[in-house]
Amino acid sequence: MNLTATLIGQSLTFGVFVWFCMKYIWPPVTTMMRERQEAIAAGLRASEEADKKLADAASGAEAELARAKEEAAGIIEQARARANQMVEEAKGGARTEGERLIEAARADIEQEVNRAKETLRTQVSTLVIAGAERVLEDSIDASKHEDMLKRLAAEL
Repeated sequence: MNLTATLIGQSLTFGVFVWFCMKYIWPPVTTMMRERQEAIAAGLRASEEADKKLADAASGAEAELARAKEEAAGIIEQARARANQMVEEAKGGARTEGERLIEAARADIEQEVNRAKETLRTQVSTLVIAGAERVLEDSIDASKHEDMLKRLAAEL
């Protein structure tokens, strides 16, 4: 066997193998590699977009949480203010009611004092008449001396 013929045969076989691979095997392999590369790039882009969306959602959630905390603080402050207002209104109502009750009690006391004075005047005038009767040993006509009794009662 000749080394040149073997080498030429092997070279031809290798050339046919390379041509066969380039014609039938290499295009699908490169197509699959290109598709895989595009899929990986698309996955990376989607991952980056998802990271951006996640960061946006996190900052949005933080902003929403801060807004909710501010709103809750406002509501709590409004409730406190309303409670203080209700307490002040109740205090004012109680003061007004207390003053009204005091005034009513004063009026009642004044009426009772006036009644007592009238009763005392009547009793004193009766005692004065009884005393005068005893002193005079004669009965005084109450209808004649009514003006005198009224003046006397007014002075007492």
